[in-house]
Amino acid sequence: MRVNILLENTECKGERLYLTEKNKRNNPDRLELKKYSPKLKRVCLFREVKK
Repeated sequence: MRVNILLENTECKGERLYLTEKNKRNNPDRLELKKYSPKLKRVCLFREVKK
């Protein structure tokens, strides 16, 4: 049930840095995590996108 997903920066579109996995049964909606963006040099929101 675990699926690999890509995380894209919401503030700087096109920056897809992080690859993680989630359980689709427990988290059916899109995942949102705060991660570090080296382009902006600060922590910002990353959202799950389709591959």
